[in-house]
Amino acid sequence: MTLVVGRARARAVEILTLDSPHNRNALSAALVDELARALADAGQDTGVRAVVLTHTGNTFSAGADLRDPPPPEALVGLLRQIVELPKPVVARVTGHVRAGGLGLLAACDIAAASTEATFAFTEVRIGVAPAVISLPLLPRTDPRALARYYLTGERFDAAEATRTGLLTTHAEDVDTALAPILDGLRTSAPDALAETKRLLTTRVLETFDRDADALTALSARLFSSPQAREGMTAFLERRDPAWVV
Repeated sequence: MTLVVGRARARAVEILTLDSPHNRNALSAALVDELARALADAGQDTGVRAVVLTHTGNTFSAGADLRDPPPPEALVGLLRQIVELPKPVVARVTGHVRAGGLGLLAACDIAAASTEATFAFTEVRIGVAPAVISLPLLPRTDPRALARYYLTGERFDAAEATRTGLLTTHAEDVDTALAPILDGLRTSAPDALAETKRLLTTRVLETFDRDADALTALSARLFSSPQAREGMTAFLERRDPAWVV
């Protein structure tokens, strides 16, 4: 079986690398399952102080894999797992992030990107909505900015992503920006980190408890709709969908 999530460790930081370049690290059923297993292992390993989630290639994640999408419940489970993991999870981004990939960023406790990174909620352009990924996004980002980018699918840069709360920080060299953050996590007591993270994620988990079932149902309904079929077909055929005016 071809692995799509790389694992490495550097001074008690577990580095999980999305490594599915053929589909720009799209969230396939296989990638979601493998990432969930890697996170579970890191969460149980007393030698891990924090987790870094990063990627190969020029795309952190292109969103849901339209050819092999995970069940909505699996994506909900993965996002919640990141939020609930008893270790801080840090996103390291040096490329593009689209649609469902933005849900991964929002679920992480800290997110840093290079100035080359770009972001877009492209769901409306293929006939669906950013439903499930709203669970970590809505509590953590600026609502006015989110309304604009949810509704238009426009691309925005790392500076705007930081301003809106999607990113913690951005820099020309993301590793330079992350160095003091990771060193700070390494000097923090493990139990104190876990309890502090619990304080910070209370509102996010309340959103999961309240809205996960409804947003999962919404996602399933939209993905099976005629407009979604047209939108996904148009995307795969590299043409405009029928509703473009």
